[in-house]
Amino acid sequence: MAWLTLLGADGALTRTELVDSSGYTRPTAPLRSRVAYAAAHVVPVAWGQNTPGQPAQIDWDATLAFRRNVYSWGLGVADAMDTAQRNMGLDAAATRELISRSAQVAREEGGSVVVGVNTDHIDDEHLSLEQIIDAYKEQLHFTEEQGAGPVLMASRHLARTATSRTDYLRVYAAVLQSASVPVVIHWLGTAFDPQLEGYFGSSDWREASETLLRIIAENPGKIAGVKMSLLNAESEVAVRERLPEGVRMFTGDDFNYVGLIGGADVPDAPQPARDPASPRQHSDALLGAFAAITPVASAAIQALDAGDPARYLEILGPTEQLSRQVFAAPTFYYKTGVAFLSWLNGHQSAFQMVGGLHSARSLPHLARIVQLANAAKAFERPELAAARWHALLTLNGVDA
Repeated sequence: MAWLTLLGADGALTRTELVDSSGYTRPTAPLRSRVAYAAAHVVPVAWGQNTPGQPAQIDWDATLAFRRNVYSWGLGVADAMDTAQRNMGLDAAATRELISRSAQVAREEGGSVVVGVNTDHIDDEHLSLEQIIDAYKEQLHFTEEQGAGPVLMASRHLARTATSRTDYLRVYAAVLQSASVPVVIHWLGTAFDPQLEGYFGSSDWREASETLLRIIAENPGKIAGVKMSLLNAESEVAVRERLPEGVRMFTGDDFNYVGLIGGADVPDAPQPARDPASPRQHSDALLGAFAAITPVASAAIQALDAGDPARYLEILGPTEQLSRQVFAAPTFYYKTGVAFLSWLNGHQSAFQMVGGLHSARSLPHLARIVQLANAAKAFERPELAAARWHALLTLNGVDA
């Protein structure tokens, strides 16, 4: 019997049995019941100068191999988004190269890739609305040239400059009308980025959602979906039920995704009240959490494909507590947990991140991730995960 040593907030050590997580198998056909993207992170060069404020030095072999692994489980990849440390270590040059390389891998693997489009390549903090439109268009057109699907991310520039919902309507209309393919609009909440306070013209999600829905209504055929990352299931369902035909809701709610994805197909899953008459009875997925639990997420959707909602809930349900730990406040440091699990699962040689962000979580926080990942069967290679975790404890002066 193998064991895991865990570290409590008070420094106390406990042990728990290492769970055998074998049994999940890669799909032999495309996933059918849900569209699911894993928002992927980047792997740094272990000996690079990836310290705060320095340009990102990326281990491209490991970074792209991670994406190939996601495709092998039937999921798509969402790239160059906040999980990849946009505005938290991934600079503009590295972002462009990541988009180009990731799009090429998607073509090679026959996978689906969407990537973030923003205004963050402009260093000036304050831009006019016209300059924001031009910045968005520059990244949008580059993304289209690479053959990737665009995700129109929330812009810090726009959050600073806009004075009313009218400004949001103007900017989004101008950008959307220049798009050659339908885009996904990303609504990122302040838990992920406090600088986005008041996005879409209000700090009240009900008022802000009216702006979002008007953008969609006034730009027909230009929007493939909405990714909501407010960590508020009620708001997601409320918007989801009002989306026009052909516009998907991609949940970005890393706290409540089990019920939101399961929807009416999984009545036993915890979820907010929904209108049974609505044609929208579930969300699809575009989640950073799915980068941390790719095989488990794939197995759960395979269970839905097989018409087995109980199995879906059995597989995916335990991962939500793990995700809540990874995304615990301050939520914007969740990338550390994603990279940590990538290292434990053997997808990178070192527990390091660009910008030195691997130091953003404490050992007890990481220990809780280990405990919950073990319970959720999220370790792809349990023995390796245990060995690496124990080595990290030893390195930090804890006798594992």
